Amino acid sequence: MEKVQEYIGKHRERFLEELLNLLRIPSVSADPAYKKDVLKTAKFVASALKKAGAENVEICETKGYPIIYGDKIVDKSLPTVLVYGHYDVQPPDPLELWESGPFEPVIKKTKNHPDGAIFARGACDDKGQFYMHVKAFEAMFKTKSLPCNIKFMIEGEEEVGSDNLGPFCKKNKKKLACDVVLISDTSIISNKVPSITTGLRGLSYVEVEVTGPNRDLHSGVYGGAVANPINILSQMIASLHDKRNRITIPGFYEDVEVVSKKERAEMNKAPFSLAAYKRELKVKDVHGEKSYTTLERTSIRPTLDVNGMWGGYTGEGAKTVLPSKAFAKISMRLVPNQDPDKITKLFSKHFKSIAPPGVKVVVKPHHGGEPAVTPTDSVEYQAAHQAMKKTFKKEPIPQRSGGSIPIVALFEKVLGVKTVLMGFGLDTDDIHSPNEHYGLFNYYKGIETIPYFFHYYSELKKK
Repeated sequence: MEKVQEYIGKHRERFLEELLNLLRIPSVSADPAYKKDVLKTAKFVASALKKAGAENVEICETKGYPIIYGDKIVDKSLPTVLVYGHYDVQPPDPLELWESGPFEPVIKKTKNHPDGAIFARGACDDKGQFYMHVKAFEAMFKTKSLPCNIKFMIEGEEEVGSDNLGPFCKKNKKKLACDVVLISDTSIISNKVPSITTGLRGLSYVEVEVTGPNRDLHSGVYGGAVANPINILSQMIASLHDKRNRITIPGFYEDVEVVSKKERAEMNKAPFSLAAYKRELKVKDVHGEKSYTTLERTSIRPTLDVNGMWGGYTGEGAKTVLPSKAFAKISMRLVPNQDPDKITKLFSKHFKSIAPPGVKVVVKPHHGGEPAVTPTDSVEYQAAHQAMKKTFKKEPIPQRSGGSIPIVALFEKVLGVKTVLMGFGLDTDDIHSPNEHYGLFNYYKGIETIPYFFHYYSELKKK
């Protein structure tokens, strides 16, 4: 392992420059205007894998954006690790809130990253994190230190639901056969308190449309006589939570996992300062379901949030219009035992039922994903635990995450293997927001830690 770490130290500047070049390509999968850039990014990833030493590198076409595959089979009798990541990124909007160009990476020091952080869309989610694996693999390959087989599957549609990943996995089960999936698309508690994600919430994402009159109307002539879709939509959304901030959709909590008092107590031992949390977000108080702590609300409890809402006139100046339509995008984070398809149907039925006669409602399902919990007593988890302990020089804490990575459940169902979620980002890295960033410390720490995972995993599998 000394040779691997020496190689990493020698090539640090190049590793950083390569990531900056990757971040300069605006691979926004949600917006067709960026199609050429997304495809350009796919080629970049394929080229990077080849240069690192991967074989059988392919740009695999799908009905959407391509999936990049590559591997290095050292010995078929050795265990195989499948590394998953995604090269697409969230839209950069709103652009005016960025302190620098979203695709013009700059390095600045922050309170949480005193050694500097890379500010760019995709820096943490997930270009910076998946590229750690490419560079860690390069270090192992170039020093002839790769202790087991490795496969890469880097996709370009994670931010829009990974619709084509399932069919690809089913069609290529033999090619993707492995003993464990390794993903870095999660966070740690802090740079001084390492952690390993052991649970993820599922997701149901919908778009709703409320239509009133057949055209936009003059609010003076028709106001007060015709239902205003924006007013109605606002009232309908407000009714989705009660005074205890519980979701009012009938049957919503029917399958929710009941977490024991003991596990809840252990969960709340994780380092967390409510005062610092509020200070970081510049809010006077937190908000959420009664009788649960902030750590519990963001991990073991389901939620419903409006992600966007629009309709009528939103341009400069005034226009006294009563709009014909109003829209909203709504996401529901789900916990173990909740089925995203069932929740989507429950939402659709309920939302239509609460609409007054003066409007029509359409609910359009977007993407979803199942929740997942990973075991902490497996060889794979222990390898990650030992690897992080080695480089951070502290015992990592197992922690459930509030985020969703739907493909974790997919991999277990289709490939029959568990996933290790060994991420290195921070919750304060502003992923999905303006000024997304990723610490230089975290980027390099990931590259240093990943080879140890392979080392310990190979050793533990021999026992």
